[in-house]
Amino acid sequence: MRTIGDVEILTTAQPIEIGDGPTSVLFCHGFTGSPWSLKPWAEQVAAAGYRVSVPRLPGHGTTWQDMNVTGWRDWYSCVEREYLRLRRESDRVFVAGLSMGGALALRLAEKFPDDVAGLMLVNPAVQLKDPRLVALPVMRKVIKGLPGVGGDIKKLGADEFSYDHTPLDALASSLRLFADVRACLDLVVAPLILWRSSIDHVVPMVSKEVVLRNVSSHDITDSVLTNSYHVATLDNDAPRIVAESLEFLNRLCGP
Repeated sequence: MRTIGDVEILTTAQPIEIGDGPTSVLFCHGFTGSPWSLKPWAEQVAAAGYRVSVPRLPGHGTTWQDMNVTGWRDWYSCVEREYLRLRRESDRVFVAGLSMGGALALRLAEKFPDDVAGLMLVNPAVQLKDPRLVALPVMRKVIKGLPGVGGDIKKLGADEFSYDHTPLDALASSLRLFADVRACLDLVVAPLILWRSSIDHVVPMVSKEVVLRNVSSHDITDSVLTNSYHVATLDNDAPRIVAESLEFLNRLCGP
């Protein structure tokens, strides 16, 4: 544990800032997760000569009850602040995101279409189809959390150390984020590589389809992962994500 103010941050949730170079990559983790879910990917990108930052989103890496008093604007403000800092200090900034982190990355690309150098998205969440969500406005007035949705990993022994509960107020806020992002996807012009697990028990295929159908990017790579579930960055296809992301970065950064 590390204490910031009166808040204890889990060891697995510490923000990451490593690497050096003229190009930066900002990584955005997912809902109820933490930088841990992106740590191996971020470390290997840094080892390849890039500057890397993986902030901890507000309300994450402590307790799920803490997350219930935060919302999507808090999470987005966190990544935007970090993006603007990296942009001041780097020649260019790429943005990577897992799950809800993909929605945050897309929103950055919508707001800064001339500046985001490229997007790398793993199972991005911009739309959910769970029929239980219809009852969410009433349900969250009665209970604060439900069993968690984290840990959807095929690889034996892998763990993303996400919350064991889904905070319902925060979940309702994430749905507002997704709607906001969907409404402006046509503003996204950045080169894009998107990895989608063929089996994902958290985010439906329609989420990927909505992204690819509505962005205005001309440079799009659609990569299907056949041996991973939702948290593919810690799963069997993680080496492939690393390899393809480095190919993407190296191609766009030039010689």
